[in-house]
Amino acid sequence: MPPLLLCAGEAFEDLIFVGLDHLPEPGEEIRTDHFTATIGGGAVITAVRAARLGMRTHLMSALGDAAMTRLKKERVRITNLRKPNEPHAITAALSTGDDRAFVTFNGVNARLEERLVRVVSHTLKADRREQTHVHFCFYPHVCSQWTAILTKMRKRGITTSWDFGWNEPLTNDRGLTDLIDALDFVFVNEHEACLYTGEASLEASIPHWRQRKAITVVKLGVAGAVWLAPDRDILVRAPQVKVVDTTGAGDSFNAGFLVAWMNGKSPAQCLAAGNKVGAASTRQAGGL
Repeated sequence: MPPLLLCAGEAFEDLIFVGLDHLPEPGEEIRTDHFTATIGGGAVITAVRAARLGMRTHLMSALGDAAMTRLKKERVRITNLRKPNEPHAITAALSTGDDRAFVTFNGVNARLEERLVRVVSHTLKADRREQTHVHFCFYPHVCSQWTAILTKMRKRGITTSWDFGWNEPLTNDRGLTDLIDALDFVFVNEHEACLYTGEASLEASIPHWRQRKAITVVKLGVAGAVWLAPDRDILVRAPQVKVVDTTGAGDSFNAGFLVAWMNGKSPAQCLAAGNKVGAASTRQAGGL
């Protein structure tokens, strides 16, 4: 049976305003003729991008009706954890091309993690004979809980990765290091690499990441991406494209990287695949 990529995390209905000259100051209104309404969230984007690359994918999230209708067009199996009449999450994104700002209504996502614990734990009881990788993309409120789940997954031969995004409260959880060490891969961008190590620069944060048992993949935007491990660093440059909107580029990178890795590609080939898919996603507005 072909390998399976299972993506677990938050979903949002994204309202994306692009082509702005600058981000608005307090009290300022900016008008634009460039607007896109789409589906977002790391789990959704990674699952859809991976499916388009030919990977068998399964999405576990909390999705609104419009999102479910949209995703029927994609080859993604879905476990929808949103209950009837619960409000779905909404994000408004403002993009200048070089910078972004967001405001989010959390909705059902405030109750998503406890449901993910149950449904992910249930998957551990299934008799899985195919290669399975589980990719998480949300803020874990209790790291020790997820470390225990990841440890069971490893014993079952299930590989895992996590993209935490930017979550400052996560730095106060002393279980974060153990959680990272229970993973196969952790994905961060340059700013997140500094945040989670308490360092002021990427260069200063790198020795911390090299000490982790998980492979750290640092996404550097136009500069490409780097694979950090105790025994080696591998940097692969990104292709140059005309950027329209960077929303979801990091999650698209994750999809390209994981599909390549699950197909047995080398570290450099995985980085190159991630760079290619991530760069391609910036050529239009929205993560999909």
